[in-house]
Amino acid sequence: MNKAELAEAIANKVGLTKNQTTEILDAVEETITATIKGGGEVTLTGFGTFSARKRAARMGVNPQNPSEKIHIPEVVVPKFKAGKALKDALKS
Repeated sequence: MNKAELAEAIANKVGLTKNQTTEILDAVEETITATIKGGGEVTLTGFGTFSARKRAARMGVNPQNPSEKIHIPEVVVPKFKAGKALKDALKS
């Protein structure tokens, strides 16, 4: 399911137009991104938690020349931890 299909499914379920639902999805996406970019986290109880995590710098191997070591810099990556209700729903 892509974003357009999600917007359509939500619009049909809630009774809004597809454009209104797309605007809401865009706002949710922007808000979550801004919050985790600022160092916070977003928790949707039962669904899960969005956060940012630093991946430490490390040494790696150049795939084109395995004998050559390369430095991989530190980077901030998004993280999602599923909530209990989501985990339970997938188990059934």
